[in-house]
Amino acid sequence: MPGPEPHAARLEGHRDPRGGLVLQLAGRLDTASTGAVWREAMQLTRGGSAGDLFVDASGVEYCDGAGASLILALRRNQEAAGRGFTLRGLRPEYRQLLDMIAPAEHAPDEVPPHREGFLEALGRAALQLLADQRAFLAFVGELCVSLAAGLRHPRQIRFQDFLLVAERAGIGALPIIAIVGFLLGLILLFQSAVPMQRFGADIYAADLLGIAMFRELGPLMAAILLTARSGSAFAAELGTMKVNEEIDALSTMGLEPVRFLVVPRVLAAVLVVPVLTMVMNLAGLVGGAVVFTSFGYPLVTYVSRVLDAASAGDLLGGLVKSLFLGVIVAAVGCLRGIQTGQGAGAVGQSATSSVVSGIILIAIAEGVFAVIFYVLGW
Repeated sequence: MPGPEPHAARLEGHRDPRGGLVLQLAGRLDTASTGAVWREAMQLTRGGSAGDLFVDASGVEYCDGAGASLILALRRNQEAAGRGFTLRGLRPEYRQLLDMIAPAEHAPDEVPPHREGFLEALGRAALQLLADQRAFLAFVGELCVSLAAGLRHPRQIRFQDFLLVAERAGIGALPIIAIVGFLLGLILLFQSAVPMQRFGADIYAADLLGIAMFRELGPLMAAILLTARSGSAFAAELGTMKVNEEIDALSTMGLEPVRFLVVPRVLAAVLVVPVLTMVMNLAGLVGGAVVFTSFGYPLVTYVSRVLDAASAGDLLGGLVKSLFLGVIVAAVGCLRGIQTGQGAGAVGQSATSSVVSGIILIAIAEGVFAVIFYVLGW
């Protein structure tokens, strides 16, 4: 009967004087010949009395994935049975293969996740707030410089993008502005006229609605709706460009992203917000007229009360306020878009952040304008 091939995998086992089992591997531990010694090695180590296992691989001439899998299987069986395993004599290049297939024998313990304390979380939030404020101030300065340059040299403004954004943010927003304004005027006059009717002063609800719409609610609601509708769209558009590295490409070509992308959107918002404010005011007055006439008053009385109570100064103050709110809405949306990070959810996070930041800044601006108008006696 012919013996084994000279270079085929060979396995010899004998007892160690200390009571363990010694397996000597030799030859080529490759895919073709490892199967035979695999079965023999498993039979020798299967018994519970095998004890610790010592594998001598000094005679291994070649070892591929199959041979490394055999050694790893022997090690796993010993560890599962609670017995020792020692590998000796394996060449360094084959030991590297063994480490690539399976992790080290004694992997470091997994480090538990760090849990932030209250003070650490508070400090991190404060630092993030300061960084955001710094980035916002730098962006405002760059935007002011770009706007001034655009006003000095109007040809630098991309009027095609300006008209396209104005159409989307203005004409596209007219239906929702009209609906919200109508419902707002209807609800506000009804909620104010019912309590005032107890004192016979329900006729003055028209005065209240006219002043509130012209001075506060008209520009405020128009800016909030523009933030939710167009500010988030600005953030999503620029955020997608940032993720696709298009903004970096503009900078590489020597084109300033703020002048090229932000200035047309800011100018378009400044143009459309006063128009949307006028539509909001008109729709609110129409909604108030529906409720006012339902109380038995003629329409001419409603128009007369509104004109007597709300002056041209109230309307002008609201329009001036809307100009600044339009700048805030567009600037915040573009800033969040430019600050978009990497990842699948980065664009959505930028859009959400633009809406939240825009509403907060609108509320702050409303408070500042209220103080200014009070000081000026407007």
